[in-house]
Amino acid sequence: MLMVNFVLTEHAKKRCRRRQISLELIERAITNPERIEIDDLDPSLIHAIYSVPEKEFRSLRVIYNEAQEPVRIVTAFFDS
Repeated sequence: MLMVNFVLTEHAKKRCRRRQISLELIERAITNPERIEIDDLDPSLIHAIYSVPEKEFRSLRVIYNEAQEPVRIVTAFFDS
């Protein structure tokens, strides 16, 4: 598995803690997404969508900026 160096913004840290989204799930989403979308409002942001087997294959959406080093995770949530 490809390793990606990333950091979470303060907003992402709070949201991931509240939503019980682990760093492992975030890494899996950004290294092996099922689909990638460009953000409608900010083209510098990427949405990585990943179905999580442990969560009944719910879609995890991780929004990040890959132009920054390290990659900056803006937020993550399960799509409804």
